Amino acid sequence: MFSLGLGRKQAPLLGIDIGSTAVKVVELARVGAASAHTFQVASCALEPLPATAVVEKKIADVQAVGEAIRQAVTRCGTKAKVAAVAVPGSATITKVIPMAAGMKDAEMEGLIQLDADHYIPYPLDEVNLDFTVLGPAVTQGEVDVLLVATRHEVVDNLLAALAIAGLEAEVVDAEPYALENAATLAMGAQAEGQTIAIADIGAQATRIQVVRDGRGLFSREQNFAAAQLIEEIQHRYNLKADEARRCLEVGELPDNYVAEVARPFAEALTQQIGRALQFYYSSTYSKPADQILLAGGVAVLPELERLVSNRLGILAYVANPFAHMTLGPRVPGQLIQRHGPALALAVGLALRGFD
Repeated sequence: MFSLGLGRKQAPLLGIDIGSTAVKVVELARVGAASAHTFQVASCALEPLPATAVVEKKIADVQAVGEAIRQAVTRCGTKAKVAAVAVPGSATITKVIPMAAGMKDAEMEGLIQLDADHYIPYPLDEVNLDFTVLGPAVTQGEVDVLLVATRHEVVDNLLAALAIAGLEAEVVDAEPYALENAATLAMGAQAEGQTIAIADIGAQATRIQVVRDGRGLFSREQNFAAAQLIEEIQHRYNLKADEARRCLEVGELPDNYVAEVARPFAEALTQQIGRALQFYYSSTYSKPADQILLAGGVAVLPELERLVSNRLGILAYVANPFAHMTLGPRVPGQLIQRHGPALALAVGLALRGFD
């Protein structure tokens, strides 16, 4: 079995998030005991990607992605040569299966391979898969085992891009699990015993996932995200796509932007998040989430946090995985301040070095 990063790891790792518009790199260091307050951001960088490098969350231009990773790592000034990367949630197949408690990993692996066709709609030789024990199952004497699989070509493209940058993959994770790590760190004690909804607002899609006590309960993608905001800015102010994106990032927009563009977009995004959560409630008969964590670059949109809280009746927070961390001498504070929510996935991946 190829490891998807669900087992033991070694620090330090570069957490590398390959998004639709940029590569984000985060390296963490531990400066004390095991808590969020003892992590330091050792290095951090963000490198834009060409528009055609990643299409529909798939690497379309391996060379361009590899060069962007190389540039980001060079800017970081790090000497680390191993990385943690992630495959998109849409490219993974996950199943929670009950197995007899007390089995060794090798025994579980053998049974999973024998029964793989029951869980995975592809031949076993076409996928990479891994598994981890979640904990006791409902039935006494059994444990719940999380099985994660993805097609070879998805992982192969990630590894090839890293190789161009002179890096090796220590961990190939799945995006939802890496984001859960960052969310747990960001919320700290607030997450204990709580059902947390995470809305990760990406460039092309918004993924809503629900977790409780470290277990994923639900995940769904809505095709509404930053791209719609960029398009509206283009049309409203007669800009090219790259100009609209730059103006949004640096805050150089007309006075009527908040009232005429940002607020309507935030209203529509709130509706999308609400629809996904309603689907979760109706399909699982679960109670409403206790809190909502907003991640991704658009999470800092004016009024979004307030709108989500008021319209959905659930307290919402903007994700800040760096809230309790110190910054190393190589880390530009402005980058963390401006792009903190967008770096959550990279932080979650970097944390895999301390599992």
